[in-house]
Amino acid sequence: MSEAIIATVTGLFVGFLFSALKLPIPAPPYLSGVMGIVGIYLGMHAYQQVIRLFFS
Repeated sequence: MSEAIIATVTGLFVGFLFSALKLPIPAPPYLSGVMGIVGIYLGMHAYQQVIRLFFS
């Protein structure tokens, strides 16, 4: 849980800094960016399941 809090605080800081410097945020567009992150997360879990089912 602490990793999620650290990531959130870091994201808030970076977003604040980029806005203060009037730079574009270093992230893809809204929904597609979130879905990309969700896809990466689900892919990681799918890989772990395949390894567990077939190689352990």
